[in-house]
Amino acid sequence: MYSNENPDQLAWQAMKYDMLSNYYKYIDPNKAIHYYHKHLQCMQQWVMCERSEGMGMGGGGGGTAKVRVLHASPDAPNVDVYVNGQKILENVPYKQQSEYLEVPQGQYRIDIYAAGDTTQPVLTQNVAVEADRQYTVAAAGKVNQLQLIPVVDNDHTAYGNAKVRFWHLSPNAPAVDVAVKGGDVLFRNVPFGRATRYITVPPTTADLEVRVAGTNQVVLEVPGVTLNPNEAYTAVAVGLAGEQPPLEAIFLQP
Repeated sequence: MYSNENPDQLAWQAMKYDMLSNYYKYIDPNKAIHYYHKHLQCMQQWVMCERSEGMGMGGGGGGTAKVRVLHASPDAPNVDVYVNGQKILENVPYKQQSEYLEVPQGQYRIDIYAAGDTTQPVLTQNVAVEADRQYTVAAAGKVNQLQLIPVVDNDHTAYGNAKVRFWHLSPNAPAVDVAVKGGDVLFRNVPFGRATRYITVPPTTADLEVRVAGTNQVVLEVPGVTLNPNEAYTAVAVGLAGEQPPLEAIFLQP
């Protein structure tokens, strides 16, 4: 069912089905079970796909993963992040990512609270991590539709080259293409929540632009992007198209 999906897409789908399962838990238990089974299927396919592509050593017993959190919700306040009931991050502002935290492989309950307020989390969601992998987990979407979206990071590069991918986290922007300014498309038709595969490129400095998918309509210009040799980059679209805070690109490195 999911065999043609890439690992990042499978991880995103797994989190989506987990969120739906939690949503229907008390409204419609049958739907909750249905979505939970879909969540498990995605997780199983994700692990198989990751192993087949050789992106990590796999889930050996007692192994650890590295996880960091990115605050990408444009209208959410600063947040505190709790894992299994323990506060691990405090007062994280919009566009800020944490350092990687090393954790045992397994499934974790993540609660997101407005900073300093423990009365009611704005989001509770389970996230599963596999050993010997690095993850960035974004709190994304507007605050009334907040969700956690994980991607697997990979800092291995072909010697002397750089690599880059694109992650669409602007909740009101349409699907987009990312291109060299006035030139070739690098990433095509990327919807909200999706992270592309990495592409390998020679070290360079280039002007990029984000276009409405399938058109020449530029919604964001990103000038002077420098990609250094032996470095991996994730270009992240955050903010709101035509609203405040504005649409912009930030760059993450493992």
